[in-house]
Amino acid sequence: MVGASSLQPRMISSFVGDRLVQSRQPLSQLFNYNPGCQHGSMQLSRTFSGLTNLLFNRRSNLEEVPNSKRKCLRPGKLSPRRLVPNHIQRPPYVKTRMAPGIASGPEVHDLKGIECMRASGRLAAQVLNYAGTLVKPGITTDEIDQAVHQMIIDNGAYPSPLGYGGFPKSVCTSVNECICHGIPDSRPLEDGDIINIDVTVYLNGCHGDTSATFLCGDVDEEASNLVKVTKECLDKAISICAPGVEFKKIGKTIHDHADKFRYGVVRQFVGHGVGRVFHADPVVLHFRNNDGGCMVLNQTFTIEPMLTIGSINPEMWDDNWTVVTSDGSLSAQFEHTILITEDGAEILTHCED
Repeated sequence: MVGASSLQPRMISSFVGDRLVQSRQPLSQLFNYNPGCQHGSMQLSRTFSGLTNLLFNRRSNLEEVPNSKRKCLRPGKLSPRRLVPNHIQRPPYVKTRMAPGIASGPEVHDLKGIECMRASGRLAAQVLNYAGTLVKPGITTDEIDQAVHQMIIDNGAYPSPLGYGGFPKSVCTSVNECICHGIPDSRPLEDGDIINIDVTVYLNGCHGDTSATFLCGDVDEEASNLVKVTKECLDKAISICAPGVEFKKIGKTIHDHADKFRYGVVRQFVGHGVGRVFHADPVVLHFRNNDGGCMVLNQTFTIEPMLTIGSINPEMWDDNWTVVTSDGSLSAQFEHTILITEDGAEILTHCED
């Protein structure tokens, strides 16, 4: 997806597999971009030859993080794909097994659609809250995936990540230096880890998308401060949302707050419209930008800033999903799905205590 004034590479989070790349082809041809429109539609698929190599560095061979006793993440073993009962409604992309990319046009809802979004957001929040209670030293990310999967299907919903562009699991679990899209596996969490759990559910034809970073055991001050400030960035960004507000104010708000603590803001992954489809317009940038577009009443989209202590440059594993910081430094993320209301924004994925 290309903004009218920001034609640099970026990747859509949480699960859009299509990636913008530098190319000798004119961008207007590569992405069907019309200079008279705010956004163009991406036509490249995840299977495009060499695409990820153009945008991301590949995983390094570091064993330990520089200037730290913490070991670099390494992939564990994957369990078999989990089953979903036949009676549960599936998103259309599950049948095609291809990532559909960004749907053009914003997600704007009538009263019935708003109630549907509230229901899916509420369930996603409850699942994330439950997943957070499981975080402790010794539990594997695969065990978290199993619990999340079971809770989602027990509530008659489908785990949106499962089968999206070939993603093999029902939730993303991104530990320590993992920026996003970590695949749950056999690695047990260790004391002092931080972990982002990204939950999306598909309920009654609507997606609810949310994530949070949790502390595992005794976490040091450096890591806990990063998590705290990342959450503050999301909260501050939501607080300025309302009808008519320019989307670029979200990026400025987040970037300004992150700068106060000298944290980096990841640029390749962005928020997105969400609702009847998993990913739709607008592209929500988390850094300072000059992109156009304003929020409209009854619109739903995500804000999901990712901050780092060190490098903001992404490095992709050979699984074509897991993305980590190039220097092994910690990364944290928080995400909510919000609804633009007459007097501001309603957080659809807020979990009532």
